[in-house]
Amino acid sequence: MDPEQVDEFVMGYLKKKGFNNAAKQLQEALHHNNGGTFNSTDYHNDPELTKLIRSFSQSENDPTRYRDGYSKLRSWAYNSLDLYKHELLRVMYPVFIHCYMDLVGKGHTQEARAFFNSFRKDHEMIHLRDLQKLEGVLVPSHLEEMEFARSLRQSKVNIKICQYSYDLLLQYLHRTESTLMLGIINEHINFQVYSGQPNSSSDDIDAVTIVGSFQETADHINQKEIQWGLLEDSLEDRLEKTGSLLSDSEKGQGESKDGDVDDSKKRSNEIGKQGSSLKKLKKDKAGNATAKVARQETSIVSPAPRVKPELALPVMSTDVEESILEDLRNRVQLSSVAMPSVSFYTFVNTHNGLNCASISHDGSLVAGGFSDSSIKVWDMAKIGQAGSGALQGESDTNDQNVGPNGRRNYTLLLGHSGPVYSATFSPPGDFVLSSSADTTIRLWSTQLNANLVCYKGHNYPVWDVQFSPFGHYFASCSHDRTARIWSMDRVQPLRIMAGHLSDVDCVQWHPNCNYIATGSSDKTVRLWDVQTGECVRIFIGHRSMVLSLAMSPDGRYMASGDEDGTIMMWDLSTARCITPLMGHNSCVWSLSYSGEGSLLASGSADCTVKLWDVTSSTKLTKAEEKNGNTNRLRSLRTFPTKSTPVHALRFSRRNLLFAAGALSKPAS
Repeated sequence: MDPEQVDEFVMGYLKKKGFNNAAKQLQEALHHNNGGTFNSTDYHNDPELTKLIRSFSQSENDPTRYRDGYSKLRSWAYNSLDLYKHELLRVMYPVFIHCYMDLVGKGHTQEARAFFNSFRKDHEMIHLRDLQKLEGVLVPSHLEEMEFARSLRQSKVNIKICQYSYDLLLQYLHRTESTLMLGIINEHINFQVYSGQPNSSSDDIDAVTIVGSFQETADHINQKEIQWGLLEDSLEDRLEKTGSLLSDSEKGQGESKDGDVDDSKKRSNEIGKQGSSLKKLKKDKAGNATAKVARQETSIVSPAPRVKPELALPVMSTDVEESILEDLRNRVQLSSVAMPSVSFYTFVNTHNGLNCASISHDGSLVAGGFSDSSIKVWDMAKIGQAGSGALQGESDTNDQNVGPNGRRNYTLLLGHSGPVYSATFSPPGDFVLSSSADTTIRLWSTQLNANLVCYKGHNYPVWDVQFSPFGHYFASCSHDRTARIWSMDRVQPLRIMAGHLSDVDCVQWHPNCNYIATGSSDKTVRLWDVQTGECVRIFIGHRSMVLSLAMSPDGRYMASGDEDGTIMMWDLSTARCITPLMGHNSCVWSLSYSGEGSLLASGSADCTVKLWDVTSSTKLTKAEEKNGNTNRLRSLRTFPTKSTPVHALRFSRRNLLFAAGALSKPAS
């Protein structure tokens, strides 16, 4: 090989790999040497350079290079010191998937499958769903046709690693001359190198993140301005202006004043009695000190700004408005030293048929959606009169389901033709919405016990449906990767929100009704403007599918729970994760903020309800902000159940926490 050929080969290689600056400098150096070659270098007699050029010029079509290079890198990483091993192993997954996709892209299908099957077990625990998607990438055309594969190819992975781990990796790659692995790492991984000792494997939720074209899109979207405040002239706003929010001691004096109540308020009165006893109990236990601490914590946060509604909101009836105002006046102030009482509704004899549960805003009604396409609604007041505390999910012929008057203790709603995946009550409790695998959403009346409307628009199973905080409007999300906004009086959707790359699994309204949030199997959460239908925020950070969402009462923060048991708190204005809340070891199915927003409750498939101190979790010291250490566990209390995964949670307006789940047989 003569010198000119060497120069041309090196120039071509640099341009092919995207090293444009290096190619430009080489070209300038060649022109500087009168258009010739480097006279000071003897290409033929320099063994190091000759060896390097030969390694570059060897056939790139040899599929065994990928397996050999990855296998050696894997062995080296697993045999490293334990102090650095967990950081070095972070590199393996992106290298693995890009080796596989490179093999597929070059047409080595059989070698790609063998490579994939040989090493997939290393990554199944954390990346099982991603691997299941990659398994379908079999031919080069799939790399462009499948959105998941295309997004991986176009993006980079951001990996945090300490300086010493980074030096170890570079030394290995250069010492072993692993040019193929070095090229993959250089092309698809960005290292964020920090000084000092490596963090523990669970310390940093942002240790591995996706960047690139998608991240650039998210950053651009997250620059949009949003109005996260509360609505003008809301009920809470009126109470604040008139000073009608009472202290705990003032509530105790006025609890028994309303003696004459019409029939429409019986349900709220039932729960009012529970709230009354709860408040007296708290006063006996904590005294005036508790009330002072609670007021101090809630007064630290600046009041939320007021915004105008973008939707034409329904007019609230006087009776409902008075009932809500009475509940708000008698709300118990919660804090880290004033815990709520929890009322847990347990479904028995469901035979694994319960898919979802929902609790009305005052806790008086409980609904369950079942795999046999039925919905059952229980009235807690009637169950209390019958003397039965369990919610039976068994067939209608079971004697335990029949009350003393010969009737069922629940209302059976039939109409869907597939499993029911979600149910939600309207704020007053007079309607129930349900969504199903039959692709429809149905509106039911709890007063008539009948189906009123069937909404058709989604093309695949509808995973979740949620009423807006003021009723009338509702949002749904589906396997078709869209979310839709509806109104009760129209059978067609008002808005369609498209943008997620996979199933949209959960949906939640913002308190001011101007936005909805959606959580997806693509591991992201998005915030949408209901007026324009545009995405105004993308929240990136979860490592598994997002299953639950909750908005803080002031509209400032959002919590999201995923399949791995991680809960992340987000600042809506900046789209940044304030803190991850780690404690659950299984799916987080439900989240709910307390009325004043000081506590967050989470329900999980690990059969526990956890309470988190939100006020302290959102306050970071300057040192923590500087070091980037935001993993502040603020778990206040854990309520374990015997063997009942928690399907639903709701704080009532008086701050009594309701929960529901189906009793399951413990694994033997």
